[in-house]
Amino acid sequence: MAKAELVITPVSSKADRNAFVDYAYRHYASGQNGAADANWVPNLRSEEISKFTPGKNPFWDHAHGQLFLAKRGDQVVGRISAHIDELALKQPPEQGMGPGTGNWGAIEADDEDAATALIAAAENWLREEGMTRVLAPMNLSVWEEPGLQVLGFDHAPMVMMAHHDPAYRPWIEGAGYERVKTLYTYDLDVTKQFPPLIQRIVSSGEKNAKIRIREVDPKRFDEEAALICEILNDAWSDNWGFVPFTEKEIEYTGKALKPLVHPSLIRIAEYEGEAVAFMMTWPDLNQAQKRLNGPKGKPSILGLLKLLLWLRKPHPADMRVPLMGVRKKLQSSRLASQLAFMMIEYIRRSAVERFGAKRAEIGWVLDDNQGMVAIAGAIDSKINREYAIYEKAL
Repeated sequence: MAKAELVITPVSSKADRNAFVDYAYRHYASGQNGAADANWVPNLRSEEISKFTPGKNPFWDHAHGQLFLAKRGDQVVGRISAHIDELALKQPPEQGMGPGTGNWGAIEADDEDAATALIAAAENWLREEGMTRVLAPMNLSVWEEPGLQVLGFDHAPMVMMAHHDPAYRPWIEGAGYERVKTLYTYDLDVTKQFPPLIQRIVSSGEKNAKIRIREVDPKRFDEEAALICEILNDAWSDNWGFVPFTEKEIEYTGKALKPLVHPSLIRIAEYEGEAVAFMMTWPDLNQAQKRLNGPKGKPSILGLLKLLLWLRKPHPADMRVPLMGVRKKLQSSRLASQLAFMMIEYIRRSAVERFGAKRAEIGWVLDDNQGMVAIAGAIDSKINREYAIYEKAL
């Protein structure tokens, strides 16, 4: 039987937005060969709806966009978002974003025809909005789920990292996209002591009265979150792809991630009394969500209760290090590396002793971030996943 005609339609209603979100759950439950993708982790559906809803996600306070659905008859066979971040347009072009650069992301599709048509629709929308270049995929920003997974399909991602259908890479590259950046994640066995050189560096720092590595204070959560984001915006401001985090985004993200905050897993480094660096670590919520969340992002009441209990005491729990930053004035110095190794070691000890962790994941890390790549290598971590970011002229 011939396939029904493929039609691309803009999302224009609450029902369309629900269909946009729900398609991903169905796609990974059925897979390319009719079998579920065992390594895809369903996020809570309510969080996904919020993510793509202006007025709920503060990303949309400084961005605008259009969601699209691909349909054959009444059946949704794909989706994509096209969006323009006004803050990204103001960044220096040499840092990846800049004037004329729009994005698309959240792409999922049954087949290449649907994917190609969705990408073309996103490009046309961006072109009509005056964009001259696409940087993609971005779901939705560099702070959320940037890039397309191209390596590491044999294991589930950790919290707030994406998992993609392996078929997407040739479809995207076939649409004329060239890779511009690669993002790495690193796997680390935290039950093992770090190499002797790193232990000596940590020990030396512990003897330096000017250095203090402290836990965050949960009683001053908002203040601590603002401090971390201040360091983050300074530390990352020259990085490729950087877009500043706004105050509303700080508040929104802090509220969403507060259940994952455990003081011993988030450290702030002070030098001569000034907070100059931080390292953030989360228990891997995906381990729990994979077991307890429903395939459509709607856990049962019992599953939700178990999830809440796990959040209160995540044990055993592996870890993800999503963010680390050192103020610009100290970057490329020996002190910066020493502070990083000290924070990593202190969190490693806590992760093992208090949470029963066996492994951790560091990342994502830009492929040309020589400092972080060197740190990852020095502690014997290994690349376990790669994500590609592509560009194309419009």
